[in-house]
Amino acid sequence: KTVLDNQRAIAHLLAERDHDAEHDFGHDDASALVDELRLKVLMLWQTAILRLTKLRVRDEINESLGYYDLTLFTAIGSLQTDARREVVRRWPELASHALPPVIRMGSWIGGDRDGNPFVTAEVVRYALDRQASIAFAHHLDALGSLAVELSMSARLVNPSTALMDLAETSGDASPFRADEPYRRALRGMQGRLAATARLAIGRVPTAILGDERTPYDSPAALMADLDVVVASLASHGAATVAAALVDPVRRDVELFGFHLCGLDLRQSSAVHELTVAELLARAGVTDAYGALDEDDRRKVLLAELASPRPLQVPQATYSERTTSELAIVVAAADGVRRIGAPAVPHYVISACSAVSDVLEVAVLAKEAGLDVDIVPLFETIDDLHQAGATLDALLAQPWYRAHVRAHGDSQEVMIGYSDSNKDGGYLAANWSLYEAEAALVAVARRHGVHLRLFHGRGGTVGRGGGPAYEAILAQPPGSVDGALRVTEQGEIVAAKFADGELARRNLETVLAATLEASCIDTERLGDDADDFREVVTELAALARAEYRSLVYETPGFAEVFRALTPIGEIASLNIGSRPASRTSSNRIEDLRAIPWVFSWSQSRIMLPGWYGTGTALERWVHGAGDGDGGGADEDVRVSVRLATLREMHARWPFLRAVLSNMGMVLAKSDLTIADRYRELTVGVPGADAVVDRIVAEHRLTVHWLLQVTGDATLLADNPALARSIRNRFAYLDPLNHLQLAFLRRHRAAVTD
Repeated sequence: KTVLDNQRAIAHLLAERDHDAEHDFGHDDASALVDELRLKVLMLWQTAILRLTKLRVRDEINESLGYYDLTLFTAIGSLQTDARREVVRRWPELASHALPPVIRMGSWIGGDRDGNPFVTAEVVRYALDRQASIAFAHHLDALGSLAVELSMSARLVNPSTALMDLAETSGDASPFRADEPYRRALRGMQGRLAATARLAIGRVPTAILGDERTPYDSPAALMADLDVVVASLASHGAATVAAALVDPVRRDVELFGFHLCGLDLRQSSAVHELTVAELLARAGVTDAYGALDEDDRRKVLLAELASPRPLQVPQATYSERTTSELAIVVAAADGVRRIGAPAVPHYVISACSAVSDVLEVAVLAKEAGLDVDIVPLFETIDDLHQAGATLDALLAQPWYRAHVRAHGDSQEVMIGYSDSNKDGGYLAANWSLYEAEAALVAVARRHGVHLRLFHGRGGTVGRGGGPAYEAILAQPPGSVDGALRVTEQGEIVAAKFADGELARRNLETVLAATLEASCIDTERLGDDADDFREVVTELAALARAEYRSLVYETPGFAEVFRALTPIGEIASLNIGSRPASRTSSNRIEDLRAIPWVFSWSQSRIMLPGWYGTGTALERWVHGAGDGDGGGADEDVRVSVRLATLREMHARWPFLRAVLSNMGMVLAKSDLTIADRYRELTVGVPGADAVVDRIVAEHRLTVHWLLQVTGDATLLADNPALARSIRNRFAYLDPLNHLQLAFLRRHRAAVTD
């Protein structure tokens, strides 16, 4: 945090220097700015960027929540206000209607225990209370400011009867405010909100002006009191005061409620299966749940959901895993009871592949009395291929369909970019995600359900990153239907939200793209859609085969990867609370996507962002599997197929975005430097063959990308980005060489 604070201060000083230079301010001011910049840079150089101990989950919770006071309260609030103004400008008849929140924030820091054993029931309670504490403090301070600012005297204006009632019941009997009903009313409202906070989280998170009063039962009740203030101000000619001062407070109560942001729970389906199996066994239902086929599992689970009795036996002894899982859903249910339903809106199921995976979560939620939206997460290539069929079977279940109906006939589905990429490579993952979305849209429409897709993307291209606007417009038709959820990866939160202007720009970009994708057919492929999709299906299959041949079918690849990249060193760094691997094995399958991608970035290979695509393009263009060909016939075929790819690139936002992001990754890679990392693999069997194969595929991918785009160089369509990347190399290249030297020394256990 200290490093980020210093970087932000330096950015502000640079902006101030540019502003002063533009307006030709005096030399003394410029000199002072340079001195302050030197001071901040010196402080930055002498501040350690890494901690001596591993971060705790609660440290990550506090770190992320700090962005609300820093930028998010202002950025989200101003975006909501501006969106409403634009709606009213376009449709004046809607001036009297409220605009629902256009941006809602969520988090699973403190609720995501998939592969993170440090997320416990205590951590869930801490996350919920910290989030609510920040929301309450924000609203309490806002009401306190209003109580100071709204100094209107009843001797000069005629407040409404409703406002006077609020003043009389406020408990504020000070003679100094006897003729100031707004101040008294707002002190009373602040006292009520303080009592609400004490009831919800056990304390009042900020100082208040008066005494605690009767608690509010909901944010809507507080908004109703603020509406009284607004109406009363308007009644005596102070509507502009209401718009400037009171409306933003009411807006923030609606946007952030008493919960600030929803805390999503997440756990792996494998853990749910073991937990439910133990509950069923202890309850005497069945000792063989794990051995049942899918149909029998559904029958058992649906019977439990229909039963009024709890599944947990009070006298029984349960494993540590089951005890922990039950305690977490109980803590979540308690948070909902204290803070409100928006506090825990979703339960995400990692590695979801069957209807029973969803019903298991429903059983666990029933045990705790937690009413929550259940969100299947499809991550692997195979799960994505089956996503439509899984959702279809799920919505065909009467019990689950009734559950969805009770939740507004809306079903959220999450799709994972990181693990699908690690499973099948860049091109196959992107195409599998696209196909899954299209299938999910069709299924939801058939069942009369509104689908909201939750994209687990962001950060590096290998994890689904890239320009957000283009990515949203590249989604299949109908998949962005008025709503969209996206993750913001931890490593880029500071880059997006540490500065107020950048926070506003990033949020507005997502909103604008969501609106456009909801209203317009951004593909416009017409009759060519099926042909284009057939081509990419073939390309994805070829790319996946090449990728898996290298990563999963090459003997000793995992050992080469661990020698060629600093994965072992990254795993030991104190930069997060989550282990680098889901298990203690060294298998690529068990490695988390974040260290997988970061490790390839460190060695400048960037393999997750491109590998396999070059082979796929070459084999398809030359007609792999179409016969021997040769001679003039092959030349014609190559020409025709290359022309097809160029047309697809020019007309199809999906393919254009995929290849553009890949071009950015290739431009950032450097196989000359990557070849230096080969020195770390001396003595590792098969290492040279693996590195040679990567180098050859990189060369092939660059060649065919340029052939398809028609460009002479990478990023020819984005010279500003190309220049930015080139400028970084002067700093990155020496760091890579230093890293190599230190890695050799570290691995040889040599100490200077």
